[in-house]
Amino acid sequence: MADDGARRGRSPDRHRSTYRRYSGGPDPLAPPVDLAEALEHIGEDVMAGYSPERAMQEFLRRGGQDRQGLDELARQVARKRQDLLQRHRLDGTLQEVRELLDRAVLEERKQLARDVDMDDADRTFREVQLENLPASTAAAVSELATYDWQSAEARADYERIKDLLGRELLDQRFAGMKQALEGATDEDRAAINEMLGDLNTLLEKHRLGEDTSADFDEFMDKHGDFFPENPQNIDELLDALAQRSAAAQRMLNSMTPEQREELMALSAQAFGSPELMDSLGRLDSNLQALRPGEDWGSSEEFGGEQGVGLGDGTGVFQDLAELDALSDQLSQSYDGARMDDVDLDALARQLGDDAAVSARTLQELERALRDSGYLRRTSDGQLRLSPKAMRQLGKALLRDVANRLSGRQGQRDLRTAGAADERSGATREWAFGDTEPWDVPR
Repeated sequence: MADDGARRGRSPDRHRSTYRRYSGGPDPLAPPVDLAEALEHIGEDVMAGYSPERAMQEFLRRGGQDRQGLDELARQVARKRQDLLQRHRLDGTLQEVRELLDRAVLEERKQLARDVDMDDADRTFREVQLENLPASTAAAVSELATYDWQSAEARADYERIKDLLGRELLDQRFAGMKQALEGATDEDRAAINEMLGDLNTLLEKHRLGEDTSADFDEFMDKHGDFFPENPQNIDELLDALAQRSAAAQRMLNSMTPEQREELMALSAQAFGSPELMDSLGRLDSNLQALRPGEDWGSSEEFGGEQGVGLGDGTGVFQDLAELDALSDQLSQSYDGARMDDVDLDALARQLGDDAAVSARTLQELERALRDSGYLRRTSDGQLRLSPKAMRQLGKALLRDVANRLSGRQGQRDLRTAGAADERSGATREWAFGDTEPWDVPR
């Protein structure tokens, strides 16, 4: 009789399975962590005078034979932070604006030289105007705002300055906006201004203590595409915006006074209107009032050669803040510190998956030590070795003693003479206190 599935035309591959590497967190098939090595090192430190709590912390800091410890992870975090400071400088946007300006002026001069139909007096006036532009990039851009460009290429480069400034300023507050708005139309810019207006209205209402749940839902329905983080409530929205805005402020604090002055002057030209800068200033004010706990006042000193723009530079400052948080978590030097405090996602972003795996293993190890019964917390809050751990420690110590003595062949250092002379073959009855060897055959 034919198979019922075959009669219905069922494919023989219907139940074929496809296997691939698991990527959803800890390996569910991984063996449990091995506590033997940890208990051995903890026992040695306890015998040396450490408390069980301190001994466990020291083992987590050192790591195991094939496992990175907290100290090594902290060193990698410090190296990454130092690398960011030594690699970058903060004038990337100013340099890009200067290059666009120089290119626009050069193209305009070429056009003036080529245009044989232009009135000589007009040509001379324009050449003098270009020749005497201020040395300051911001002042030169401002002076050319009303210039009647004769070269289409020069005009396009000058307009790119306004577009670049607008996209960079937005990218400081909303990650990815620089690329998203490349080649933006007037309608796109109008949508941005509308979103900023609605956002500020929402935040100002929240500052007054009013219920903004419905307003938040309406705002996200209308402008949710601007927020890839997909916040679920106004607090999540505030956290995401404030963290990036604070990073932007720290970047501004880290610039030289001349760079800050240039940037603030150029910002008025963003998208060809001061409206954007006014909206962003209003946004920053709202965020500082609603999230005063963010770091708005610190600065960093950069010494690299790779210039970063406003958006990318803000990302660098966010990375620095995340690295600082990881450094604190890995130090475990605060009251109530636990390995579970370490942000594994942040560690993977900054140091890679291998570092996150090492930290996760340490988390599991600490959890296993606390939950396995080897460590017990007393009524005063202190960790103590349990009887189970003491037995394990005793076995380890005896095994260590046996291993040390197993290779010795009876060598002993004696500084006293023995009581017995050379054997003569004579014997006598044993009496209490005798130290001579026994005649075993008799």
